[in-house]
Amino acid sequence: MARVFVITGPSGVGKGTLIRRLRAAVPELRLSVSATTRAPRAGEQDGRDYWFLDEETFHRKVEDGEFVEHAEYAGRRYGTLRSELERHLAAGAPVVLEIEVQGAQQIRGTMPEAVQVFVAPPSFDVLRERLAGRGTDDPEVIERRLDVARGELRQQEQFDHLLVNDDLDATTERLVGIVREQLATATAG
Repeated sequence: MARVFVITGPSGVGKGTLIRRLRAAVPELRLSVSATTRAPRAGEQDGRDYWFLDEETFHRKVEDGEFVEHAEYAGRRYGTLRSELERHLAAGAPVVLEIEVQGAQQIRGTMPEAVQVFVAPPSFDVLRERLAGRGTDDPEVIERRLDVARGELRQQEQFDHLLVNDDLDATTERLVGIVREQLATATAG
């Protein structure tokens, strides 16, 4: 039985880095590439990092029921394409989703068997420093992301697992442990 792992948390908390490390440690895990209306950042590629869609195309796909979840975050839209998720599940591969908290809540309703992991920063100040340190967003976008993060952090107790990303190696180890345990349980059951 394939498993679905949802990794969520505020922007800038390190979800992408953790997932890259997780996939290196658990190579059978497939990444469901999300769609977004935001512009690609330097070095990002369509279909590898995100499916970059214009607003009209994204809206049409929402209307046509092509997303298993979608959300607006800091003025941009994000979502998981049903075709992307089903492609991996049909092959029997476990799948990891890197999604926003709103989307994770939708997945909880539609796929209650999905294992949900919330990644939190060690403090709000550290989150602010990480967002500013990326150098990818102007100060107004950073403030919008921080406003959203305040609400997201209040919801962290709703998730199956909570990881505070205070030490990248230790947090990666805990995440790998959660995934391996769940995969072993799925295989044994």
